[in-house]
Formats: sequence, C-alpha cells, structure tokens
Amino acid sequence: MKGPDANDVAEWRFSGSKDRQTTYANWDLAPGPGIDGVLVKQITNVLTDDGTLTEIYRQDWKLDNLPVEQVFQKIISPGGISAWHAHRKATDRLFCGYGRIKVVLYDARRQSPTVGQLSVHRLALERPALLVVPPGVWHGVQAVSDTPAIVVNAVDIAYSYEDPDHWRLPSDAAEIPFRFTHRN
Repeated sequence: MKGPDANDVAEWRFSGSKDRQTTYANWDLAPGPGIDGVLVKQITNVLTDDGTLTEIYRQDWKLDNLPVEQVFQKIISPGGISAWHAHRKATDRLFCGYGRIKVVLYDARRQSPTVGQLSVHRLALERPALLVVPPGVWHGVQAVSDTPAIVVNAVDIAYSYEDPDHWRLPSDAAEIPFRFTHRN
C-alpha cells in the first residue's frame, strides 16, 4: 500500500513540522537558526595510539579577538539543569569535555537583530565543538547523557568575587520561552 503523497500533507491524519537540514553530505553540521554574535566551531578529534586528543581553544581559530582570563569546569549531574545565566560584559566559550549537553540560548539584547530568538545546540564528547556566547545572551545548560557532563568554559573576563558579572533567572522563568524537561 502506497502512503500519502508527501507533497499533499492535507491528506495526512496529523500535521507536523518538517525537519530542517542539520548536516551536509560530508557530515559537516549545517547552521541552524542563529543568534547574532554566537559562534560554533566544530572540532575534530584526533585519534592517537593511546586514545584521543581534542583541542578546546586556539587563538589562531580567530573566533574572536578576546583574551582568555579564566578557564573552569562545571560538572552537571545526569539530567541536571544549570539555567539561566547571562553576563553584561563577559563572553563565554563553552565546551563539553565529557558526556552530552544541550545548550539553549535566548537573545535578550534590545539592539540585536535577533532579539527574542532561541537557539539550541548539542555538544558532546563524540562530536566536539566550541560555542561562543556573547554578553547579553541568556544561556541554560542541561546534561542529556546518562553520565555526568563536564562543561569547560574559557571566559574572556575572569570572575570577580567582589562584583560578579553574573545574572540569573530560574530555569522556568516566564521571560524566556523555553522549558527544560527531564530529557529534552
């Protein structure tokens, strides 16, 4: 029995949304809906005789011309959510060193051409990438693997203990049109 013609979705019992292109034929990732100033650098693992080598950040990638003043890691328990965060001045460079994470971005910058847009990125040990998040973009991170996830952040402005440039909203904040669930 032949199914309905894909060009005539009116005959389908359910409507849905068509998948967007996520990869090219060579398996490079296709860019998704973007937020102005957010950069994603796909990184290739180098297989060695004793394991794998993965570069996390190189100045000559020229993603930005900002310094690296501090590098830290955060371990997120399986299913754990760290949201929402934003900075007035600091730029985050996020890398998943272990496990799998979903990073959700929301552009709240009034003067941005992409104000009000959401963007979802998946980073993992298996397919490494560096995600550059500019100031004013709210971001939330969820570990979506069955193991803890390690998130490495190489920031351009070191954390100030006396005057933190760290703004927070609860993960279910009404201002951001996204809700984390146990396994999104």
